[in-house]
Amino acid sequence: MKGDFHAGAEPGAPIRVLVVDDQLAMAETLSDGLSDRGYAAVPVDSGREATRLLVKGDVDVLVTDLRMPEPDGIALLEASKHVDPQRPVIMMTAYGAVDSALESIRRGAYNYLTKPFKVDELVLFIERALEDARLRREMASLRRALLGQLSMPSFVAASEAMREVADLVRRVADTDVPVLIVGETGTGKELIARALHLQSRRANAPFVTVNCTTLPEPLLESELFGHAIGAFAGAMAHRSGLFEEASVGTLFLDEIGELPPPLQAKLLDVLERGVVRAAGANAERSVDTRIVAATHRNLRHGVATGRFREDLLCRLDVVTIQLPPLRHRREDIPGLVEHFLHESLARHPDSRVERISPEAMSRLVHHAWPGNVRELQHFMERAVLLGRNAEMEITDLPPSMEAPEDGPIDFGSVVLPLREIQRKYVVWAYERLGSRKLLTADLLGIDNKTLTKWLSREPEGSVGT
Repeated sequence: MKGDFHAGAEPGAPIRVLVVDDQLAMAETLSDGLSDRGYAAVPVDSGREATRLLVKGDVDVLVTDLRMPEPDGIALLEASKHVDPQRPVIMMTAYGAVDSALESIRRGAYNYLTKPFKVDELVLFIERALEDARLRREMASLRRALLGQLSMPSFVAASEAMREVADLVRRVADTDVPVLIVGETGTGKELIARALHLQSRRANAPFVTVNCTTLPEPLLESELFGHAIGAFAGAMAHRSGLFEEASVGTLFLDEIGELPPPLQAKLLDVLERGVVRAAGANAERSVDTRIVAATHRNLRHGVATGRFREDLLCRLDVVTIQLPPLRHRREDIPGLVEHFLHESLARHPDSRVERISPEAMSRLVHHAWPGNVRELQHFMERAVLLGRNAEMEITDLPPSMEAPEDGPIDFGSVVLPLREIQRKYVVWAYERLGSRKLLTADLLGIDNKTLTKWLSREPEGSVGT
């Protein structure tokens, strides 16, 4: 039997309940009982018809049997969450399927009823579910309003560049489009990703982070997409991946440029079709996950060299947020220093440090900060821990801050071959960045092996002993 709703969503209209069971008599009995109690209830015995009504949006509460011909109750739950993440879903199940019912709760169902049950029990569940959904919507609305007043937590935007970043975050936060955050290491890409999540309607759902550089490819695939029992040696139980864990929320893919090509193809499929397939599984599962990705690499260069898929970049690059390095936003440094000072003092209340002298602040403002905001944060933590006086003076700064920020490279008095100029520049950059090989190689756009070769190269024209 096919039904349809005629009650609108206006205030005072009856609550619209969709009752789905492949045993039509069961669906009609429950629907009649709900209608007697003032609900606008429609019985449906087809998962496909139920999906049509869910997509239309004319449903306040979904009550569905768990085990039905495809699409089953889990599929209807996922379809409902995709259209309206806050819509309550109540599962009905036989006694022997309690494990599956518990899985449905993990996926976002409000609760389940074990057959047989009375209509009054269902009414009680519906009323509680609607109240829970109302409170969730109010909390999300209040959180977005509060974050709008406070701009973004721990976000200093005195510079024009960062004010533009803050404005872009506000404009795209409550959309579902993918966002690509680009910037040097330490510029605060995860902070921006969290701000996008907290200012969206997904704020009450999970914010899940995965760093694409931390796991080898097989483990990363299992981490992202999950695995079935027996998918590989040691896979003794089904495991849901992070895409499913972040469903209805946000998945932050840090260092997306390091994602192996096979996983790039799977990620593209998720972005295009909204489904994931666990390793070793036969069936796909729908997911409603907002993707925010970040990288310090030039992905267009990665496309040109064959390391990154162009079609995936096109899907990720709907909105790009470019974070400037700290040396290009010096107006923000005093505010960041004060913020990290107070933050560190809160963690270390016994510290003697209370403030920073104008001379020391000036030196901090003019420092290069190759590690960007993260380096400044770690510096302030160290200063608060080791400071001996109430005021941090310029003499308390480490020797690495005593040299002037910019100094010419000495090319001597003769014209040098280009390779020697390149070698001098590599050595200068290495010394300028505090002899940090990984950071130097990263900023120069070369690998660590190439950097080591350049640093060990003898100047041209030198005479060996």
